[in-house]
Amino acid sequence: MRHKTFKSSSQQISLVLLTFLSALLYFPRLLSAEKWCLSISVHCLSIYRFILSCICLYICLLLTSAIVSRRCSDLEVSFGVMDGDQWDTTAEEVDNHLPSSSSSQGAYELNDVGEDEWQMVARKGNQFVINDQPFYVNGFNTYWLMVFAADQSTRGKVTEVFQQASSVGLTVCRTWAFNDGQWRALQKSPGVYDEDVFKLALDFVVSEAKKYKIRLILSLTNNWDAYGGKAQYVKWGKATGLNLTSDDDFFSHPTLRSYYKAHVKAVLNRVNTLTNITYKDDPTIFAWELMNEPRCTSDPSGDKLQSWITDMAVYVKSMDAKHLVEIGLEGFYGPSAPDRAQFNPNSYATQVGTDFIRNHQVLGVDFASVHIYADSWISLTISDSHIQFIKSWMEAHIEDAERYLGMPVVFAEFGVSSKDPGYNTSFRDTMINTVYKTLLNSTKRGGSGAGSLLWQIFPDGTDYMDDGYAIVLSKSPSTSNIISLHSTRVAIFNSMCSWKCKWGCKKKNPLEALFYHDDL
Repeated sequence: MRHKTFKSSSQQISLVLLTFLSALLYFPRLLSAEKWCLSISVHCLSIYRFILSCICLYICLLLTSAIVSRRCSDLEVSFGVMDGDQWDTTAEEVDNHLPSSSSSQGAYELNDVGEDEWQMVARKGNQFVINDQPFYVNGFNTYWLMVFAADQSTRGKVTEVFQQASSVGLTVCRTWAFNDGQWRALQKSPGVYDEDVFKLALDFVVSEAKKYKIRLILSLTNNWDAYGGKAQYVKWGKATGLNLTSDDDFFSHPTLRSYYKAHVKAVLNRVNTLTNITYKDDPTIFAWELMNEPRCTSDPSGDKLQSWITDMAVYVKSMDAKHLVEIGLEGFYGPSAPDRAQFNPNSYATQVGTDFIRNHQVLGVDFASVHIYADSWISLTISDSHIQFIKSWMEAHIEDAERYLGMPVVFAEFGVSSKDPGYNTSFRDTMINTVYKTLLNSTKRGGSGAGSLLWQIFPDGTDYMDDGYAIVLSKSPSTSNIISLHSTRVAIFNSMCSWKCKWGCKKKNPLEALFYHDDL
């Protein structure tokens, strides 16, 4: 039998009455109760049967307590893997102990989430919430969705990747909401858009994501040349006669800033032709990302990029106060925290004009983003040092997000290339497990580690787009199983840890160490 938390108004009223009666009788506070408890007590609430009613009610409470204890015991078994370094439980074993689970893949079933629960993701302290319910990010990157959707012959691949990601429990996708002046361009020139690309591509991606209960982080431009990015904005500026000498002028020149703001305005105020929902009002969108991996190497001090972030974060928030905003940084430490530079992957990282702590202290930025590419940053040849770096890199950023920022941190890209010397699937699985384990260690104590996004999930038949980091779930059973198992664990936290815990859930139970709600 599937256990579901109380959601309907009638169930909540029942709990209120039940709690009130038990308080009058000095009974122990209850964790939860079944609806039939109320029905018994209501029929017995006459003056002549009051004593009998109390006896029945007390029996109901005892039975409910036993049920809850059994469920807690079952869940405790499923989380036995979280003690120490033991991570050998299979997805099937965890699935067997879940109060509600899906099929053989071990991914927690999310398809029964009602429309009333499809609300905006918000931030509460150093964690994400949906209607005050914790929400841990568990997702993937697929940057090319809009380009594929723009062509009828490849549009089906968008649906496929959402289907496959959903089947293993992934709930957030990061993708591009830009394609500037290039093939299948969304923005053909500053402020000039291809309506067909907007309608058939980006509108479709957002609409399709909602069908599969996947939320989107939409990046608004690129630091790199792919799909236009800041280099394209500079080209546009030069075409109008502006004296521009570097792609980094994107960050400082007023005209180029106005181009970017115009794009932000166009996207945020877009009314989706398929859902009739304005983007800035759509809960399907998890967050806006200012730029993919911003760098400003022409100014190692970081002042130029800091000024741009300050301007754009406030601008986005002025147009859309409902959605979260993040920068899109890789996470390199800069001049503001010289003692943290030891965690950078190399000395060059301090010279790219970014500053993890300083950048994220800007007004309007809601959570921190970090990327993880040990193979690109340290050495291409696979080694155990990559795993050691990943763990220390993550722990340092989680610590700083807690100590200096007071916000969640999402590891928004992580992966390893199959083209690296010494690569094998076993190493990739170890790397993914390391990321997931480090995050769950933070989650267990209510830390700032708020989620991760794989780079990247591909559907079948898209190998020609593979940059070496593609994970095709149907061809990667061991990796798929790891993702499913992590999805199950994250879903338990998302469904069982509630800050809306108003029915006396302060009673200790075997899962108390896994719950991180505030005292109410």
